[in-house]
Amino acid sequence: MQAENGNRVKTLVFRVSDENFDSVLDRATVIIKSGGTVAFPTETVYGLGVDGLNPEAVLKIFEAKKRPPGNPLSLLVHSREDVERVARNISESSFRLMDTFWPGPLTIILEKKDIVPDITSGKLKSIGVRMPDHKIPLDLIQRAGTPLAAPSANLSGKPSPSLAAHVISDLTGRIDAILDGGEAAIGLESTVIDMTVEPPVVLRPGAVSIDELESVIGKVRSGYKGCDAGNESDLLEKKAGQKYGHYTPDTKVVLVEGEGKLVLEELVKLLESYRKQGQKVGLLLSEETSKETAVFFALKSLGPHECFLIGPREEPEVAARKLFEGLRKLDRKGLDVIVADGSFSHSGLGEALINRLSEASSIKIVV
Repeated sequence: MQAENGNRVKTLVFRVSDENFDSVLDRATVIIKSGGTVAFPTETVYGLGVDGLNPEAVLKIFEAKKRPPGNPLSLLVHSREDVERVARNISESSFRLMDTFWPGPLTIILEKKDIVPDITSGKLKSIGVRMPDHKIPLDLIQRAGTPLAAPSANLSGKPSPSLAAHVISDLTGRIDAILDGGEAAIGLESTVIDMTVEPPVVLRPGAVSIDELESVIGKVRSGYKGCDAGNESDLLEKKAGQKYGHYTPDTKVVLVEGEGKLVLEELVKLLESYRKQGQKVGLLLSEETSKETAVFFALKSLGPHECFLIGPREEPEVAARKLFEGLRKLDRKGLDVIVADGSFSHSGLGEALINRLSEASSIKIVV
C-alpha cells in the first residue's frame, strides 16, 4: 500500500460523518492492521498513524513524511492498559497527570518497554504516550488493537496540519488514506512533559500549561527552545518529534515579538524596508495590529502584498487554530518574506503560540 522508491500510491480520502463512521473506521482499521498509513484528526492537529509496534509500518512514516531517521515518535493510546503495555516504572505522578488531563493534549514521556521498536523511540530508552480527545483516533486505536505511532501528518519541516486539506496537499500519493474529520479544535501540537527525570521537564508547550501541570504534580522545569533551560542537549534530544527543525515554511519568516504598539511600529519599518528592496511581503497579524496598521497604510500609501489575520491578541486559543493555516496560505503566495506579529498574550495557549512562531521564523526581533 505504501509508496516505495519514489512510486506514488493511490490515497483514499474519506469525509467522516455520523452516517459513515463505522464503515470508514472499518476500512481504516484494515489498513492499519495490514501495516499501512492513515491520517486522521485529533483535537491538536492531524496525525499520520501506523501500528506503532510494527517497525516496518513505522518506517513508512519516515518515508512518507521525508522525516530524518532517528527522530523519536510518540504513541497514541486508548487506555491505561495500553500505557502499561508499552511503558515501565510509571510513577504515581504520571498516573495523576493521566487522570487529570487525559484524554487531552498532553504527551507524557515514560521509560519504554522492549515491545516498543527502536525506530519508534528513536533508539531512546523512553517513549512519549498520549490519549487523544477525539473519537476518530480513539476508535481506530481500539479497533486496531495497538497503540498508534502518529506524528503530525505533514511533510517534515512544513507547518503542522490543522485541516484535512493540508494533509491532502502534503501527503497525497504518499500514504494510504486520509480521514477528513474537519478542523482540529486546538490547532497546535500537544504539551510534552518528560516524567523520566526529576523534576519533570516540559519539552514542548501546548494547551496544558506549566501552571496546570504544577497544580497536579508540583515543580516542573521548562526545557523547550527559547526558555532558560532549553540548551541542555540531553533534554533536547528527548523532545518528541523535535530533534530536527519543524514549522518552517519555504518563505523566510521574520517574527516581531513584544508589546502591541512597539510591534506595530517595527512591522511598519520592516514593511517599508522590504518594499524599497523590491521584495514581496506578507503579514501574519493579530486583529488589533491589522486595524492599527491600516491607519499607517492609508497615510503612507503602503501595504503588504498579502495579509492573514489569525485572531485577537488576548485570545491566543483563536489564533492557535489559524496559525498553521495562515503560514501555509502565505507560503503559497510567492512572497519573499513573511513578517509575523508576536504581540499575542502569553496566557493560556499564548506561550505555545509564540513558541511555534519562533520555530517557524529564521529571524526574531524583540521590541
